Amino acid sequence: MFALAVSVCIIVIVRNMLTIKDLRASIDGKPILKGINLHINAGEVHAIMGPNGSGKSTLSSVLTGNSRFTVDGGEVTFLGRDLLAMPPEDRARLGLFMSFQYPVEIPGVSMVNFMRAAVNEKRKFNGLPALSAAEYLKLMREKSQLVEIDSRLTSRSVNEGFSGGEKKRNEIFQMAMLEPRLSILDETDSGLDIDALRIVASGVNKLKTPETSSIVITHYQRLLDYIVPDVVHVLYNGQIVKTGGKELALELEEKGYDWIKSEFDNK
Repeated sequence: MFALAVSVCIIVIVRNMLTIKDLRASIDGKPILKGINLHINAGEVHAIMGPNGSGKSTLSSVLTGNSRFTVDGGEVTFLGRDLLAMPPEDRARLGLFMSFQYPVEIPGVSMVNFMRAAVNEKRKFNGLPALSAAEYLKLMREKSQLVEIDSRLTSRSVNEGFSGGEKKRNEIFQMAMLEPRLSILDETDSGLDIDALRIVASGVNKLKTPETSSIVITHYQRLLDYIVPDVVHVLYNGQIVKTGGKELALELEEKGYDWIKSEFDNK
């Protein structure tokens, strides 16, 4: 009986990926998030949609620990730990990853050295030995093939001289190397043509496992043709005002956001 209880407890802990309760946040004294409630289980893909200024990117920034934003209240639990009490680097080491809408260039820092340092920092945090040079290069080759990134890009400085599509592919390559438990894709489709979008989405789908989860932040339904969500949330005026299945994204594509604004503002 005791063994059964322990096994059930372990399943619950592994299953619960992220829980957000009444999260409120501001920037320069201006409230942006006004009570976010969200629960994500392992293996799930959640899409967050909404008009400009609704708080989508603020939510991702707060979760990853961007110091520009002030948390005014609420709780966030990630893999059973208090996420808001952790510095950004420990959130990343624990398995939180964010693909930026506008990835920055880091001249003079090679992708090889950048990713080796990141991978070994995560391994150290989890009590694992650092990869040898040979082990690391083997891993890098495997992951670059998986997400279809040109090996010439991985030998250059981080994002330096990359096109918009190349930068986004590089973000997914970093995601493949770090094997995060929860990935936040902040408008990954921004500025991508159809071919680049398909390649990026294919990489994301190949990395999906029953033990990992994703938050896909987007304005448009087209990305969700390739990365099919389990749950779709509509964020408006700092709150999640509607939640549904993937058909909700199609409804938003058809009607736009005006009906959401009208429905919410008239309450």
